[in-house]
Amino acid sequence: MYEGFLTDVKGIKLGHAEDELALTGTSVILCEDGFTAGVDVRGAGPGTRETDLLRAENLVQKVHGVFLTGGSAYGLDVGGGIMKFLEEKGAGFDVGVGIVPIVPGAVLFDLAVGDSKVRPDFKMGYEAAKSAKEKDETQGNFGAGCGASVGKILGNDFAMKSGIGQSSVKVGDLVVSSIVALNAMGDIFDYEEGKRIAGVYDRKNKKFLDTCALYEKQLKDYNQFSPANTTISLVATNARLTKANCNKISQMAHDGYGRSINPVHTMNDGDTIFTLASGQVEADINLVGILAAKTISRSIANAIYSAEDSGGLVSYRTIK
Repeated sequence: MYEGFLTDVKGIKLGHAEDELALTGTSVILCEDGFTAGVDVRGAGPGTRETDLLRAENLVQKVHGVFLTGGSAYGLDVGGGIMKFLEEKGAGFDVGVGIVPIVPGAVLFDLAVGDSKVRPDFKMGYEAAKSAKEKDETQGNFGAGCGASVGKILGNDFAMKSGIGQSSVKVGDLVVSSIVALNAMGDIFDYEEGKRIAGVYDRKNKKFLDTCALYEKQLKDYNQFSPANTTISLVATNARLTKANCNKISQMAHDGYGRSINPVHTMNDGDTIFTLASGQVEADINLVGILAAKTISRSIANAIYSAEDSGGLVSYRTIK
């Protein structure tokens, strides 16, 4: 396991809510005083909320929360519950007649693992926000990782259980942290250790299969594979960044996906990374981006290392 957690960046809170029977859940990152934010969406099948306002030329300069959730597009309902919680706390964008909490978010597809009729909703969003705390070390089958899985090209019989992972890195006063809800079609690697740790797993013969090689065969046989993918993440930093800078950090952070997930950013993924910046430390944007990719890759590995068997899926802990 790699060290550190998302909440190592001061000023943010992290909370989770999940339905352990239906295998779906939500993770909420709160920054009630407002953080500068950006986003980069690379997958071709995203489900997102309020990402347009994070473009550098648009009006709103601060966000008050971000959510990562299961439930596919249905899961976007959690945003309303988070807004209600923040409104009650007095956190939001002043519109004269009141405040409007700014809460972007993204979803992953977990409907094929648990009960597809149960999805994160307004109530779960509120409960996740209510549970948020300044120090959170939750990893594995929690929140948005409750129903997450990887290695799905041959279906659930060969897929593995994943979850959420966290990590952080520090250089002097600069802190860069991340949280990842890992729900990829592809094979998963611990980049720094140079080894595969999850993916398509042949339980009978106790060995990994190669997703890219299988994909080539699937195309030749004109077979279809499960579209149930998408890895969604958030990078947090205490660096002083503009909205444009935050968008660039999100872009650079996708290198962590490229190092640790193969294949990634496919037509059946909605891969998305948000960035939040508190603005406390002067830092070189290139260094922040380099560290963002590093912590994303580490959080991906931690999502695998901390997951447990669930929903008929085996985990790394079982096969290691």
